[in-house]
Amino acid sequence: MFKKYKLRDFNFILALSVIVLMVLGVFLINSADSSFTIKQAVGVAMAVVIIIVVSLVDYHLWLNLYLLVYGVGIFFLLAVLFFGNTVNNATRWFTLGGITFQPSELAKPAMIIFMAALLQRLVEEDKVSRIKGLLLFAGSVAVPTFLIFRQPDLSTTLCLVIVMILMLYLAGLSYKVIFIALLILIPAASIFIWYIQQPDQKLLNPYQVERIMSFINPSDYIENNLQQLNSVMAIGSGQLWGKGLNPGPDVVTVSSSRMISEQQTDFIFSVIGESFGFVGSIFVIAIILLIVLQCIRVSRRAKDTGGMLLAGGAACLFAIQSFINIGVATAVLPNTGIPLPFISYGLTSLLSSAILIGVVLNVGMQPERY
Repeated sequence: MFKKYKLRDFNFILALSVIVLMVLGVFLINSADSSFTIKQAVGVAMAVVIIIVVSLVDYHLWLNLYLLVYGVGIFFLLAVLFFGNTVNNATRWFTLGGITFQPSELAKPAMIIFMAALLQRLVEEDKVSRIKGLLLFAGSVAVPTFLIFRQPDLSTTLCLVIVMILMLYLAGLSYKVIFIALLILIPAASIFIWYIQQPDQKLLNPYQVERIMSFINPSDYIENNLQQLNSVMAIGSGQLWGKGLNPGPDVVTVSSSRMISEQQTDFIFSVIGESFGFVGSIFVIAIILLIVLQCIRVSRRAKDTGGMLLAGGAACLFAIQSFINIGVATAVLPNTGIPLPFISYGLTSLLSSAILIGVVLNVGMQPERY
């Protein structure tokens, strides 16, 4: 389970970058809503411990337990649908002993671990681009994503599907299969947009349809875009250098006026833009990019396919999730809720990301030796 590692192989750049973002997140959350500050600070302390502990666990242990990890993830996703707390017509959370956690966030590292092990076996058997392998991949992804979709949580569903597809590509999916998939998906997307506009459609909830259509036809759905419009206004008001964190009663801010609900979670980037301005926003994005690039670096140096896919899957998740969160906050993408990794409030999201970082660090401490 534990091996002897060399300190020179520990990726201090990755670890320190993550810690910087998590600490910065505490200050940003305090600026958005100080009632969440202490919980997030405790979560950061727990995340640091998890990163250290998990980084010392041989990642092959996770790969060998991939079926157990997958089963536990499915169990919690099923359980939350029957016994979870319903808030705003969504059943996504458990509360045990006063602690609330979100199974769909835990499903992210669980699925990356499971898929890394599964795809490694498919690569060894030369079945990645074969019908049997593709059906096994699709079936494995379909179960958890359907359960997450039923909560409903469309943003996490889409994020997870994209990450799984990117991992399949990293495993060596042939371009012939990719071309055929694009021929199917492009017209399917058009049919999907047409179908959700039908009055008797059963696929999405009404509010989800409104969010998609408000992005396509923003002038027809002004009220549905208020969150994003206020977010863009907050980011723009920060100008070049920002207004600073907690600037005081003499400075009007979106955070203090509560113009954006739950700003400490899905719209935390509006706090970044307003507080730190354009320069600070670029700095935060640069750190996120650095984390993604370090994960890619670990992936390229991994000694086996499983390690490569673990680190590569983590890079894909952090990149896609950050892109969606920032895209929503800047009105580049339709309004949908997903946390900004390491920064947004949410202990489950923070700790699940910490688990992935710990795994990536362990992959990096067992590099391929030439």
